[in-house]
Amino acid sequence: DAIGLMVEKLLPIATLITPNIPEAEILAGMKIESPEDMEKAGRKIRELAGCAVLMKGGHNMNDANDLLVTEDAEWFMGERIDNDNTHGTGCTLSSAIASNLAKGYNLKDSVKYAKKYISGALKSGLNLGKGSGPLNHCFAIKEEM
Repeated sequence: DAIGLMVEKLLPIATLITPNIPEAEILAGMKIESPEDMEKAGRKIRELAGCAVLMKGGHNMNDANDLLVTEDAEWFMGERIDNDNTHGTGCTLSSAIASNLAKGYNLKDSVKYAKKYISGALKSGLNLGKGSGPLNHCFAIKEEM
């Protein structure tokens, strides 16, 4: 019931949704096992949601390559960064995209810059506590100052 309500009421007012592979499988009603499946699912979800879709790779699907589906489909290539501290990467990516949109960038540039930000945050290698910790959201503060 919650998924139906989300699809009916929430997604149509969104600019972009950013499902990971398991979430996209539910929304598209199909198994996603290849880049071709990602494209097919992304188009199904866009039709269903009425907004742009950023299908996030990862989840052992590929090297963090994401697919943006608008009227067209465009791949944003990423690199898998060896870092166990990845807690919150999806939320951070969505927030970075929203921040870039608020700064006036178009959707494609917002995604491109957000992916660059995530890569930098992961590469900085923050290591807090045990288990899968957070990425380093503050890695670029020194550069901007």
